[in-house]
Amino acid sequence: MYETTVTLQGWLGGDVTTRMAGDTLVANFRVASTPRRYQRKSESWVDGATQWYSVSAWRALAENCQQSLRRGDPVVVHGRLTVNTWTNQQGVEVSSLEIEAIHVGHDLTRGTSSFTRTPRPATAASTESGESGDAAGVAGQTAA
Repeated sequence: MYETTVTLQGWLGGDVTTRMAGDTLVANFRVASTPRRYQRKSESWVDGATQWYSVSAWRALAENCQQSLRRGDPVVVHGRLTVNTWTNQQGVEVSSLEIEAIHVGHDLTRGTSSFTRTPRPATAASTESGESGDAAGVAGQTAA
């Protein structure tokens, strides 16, 4: 009912992998985030411990992640955070931070990106009325 949502900035730790979960495409990737702190005493920046997050993206977002993201890319991920805890083979309790992505994008503070809109398939209703998929729902704009 009450879900924890987070936004994180980090670097893609490997290429995106995809698989089918039933009839649904799911993409998985890992994001590393290393906090930096400025220390006044030494007047220098110090890196903290790197935190790793497992990210899953579903459906169209999964396909777009697979086509757009590569290992080492700076990314911003927004989604639902879960912490999974289990006991490994050595009897040690282990926790992992996992995010089910709602939004994913390149971190534009680190570079530039190019956007290509994913074409929507034509629906029966829009083809009957003569509308094209792209122009049909553009915020009430009309051609002059």
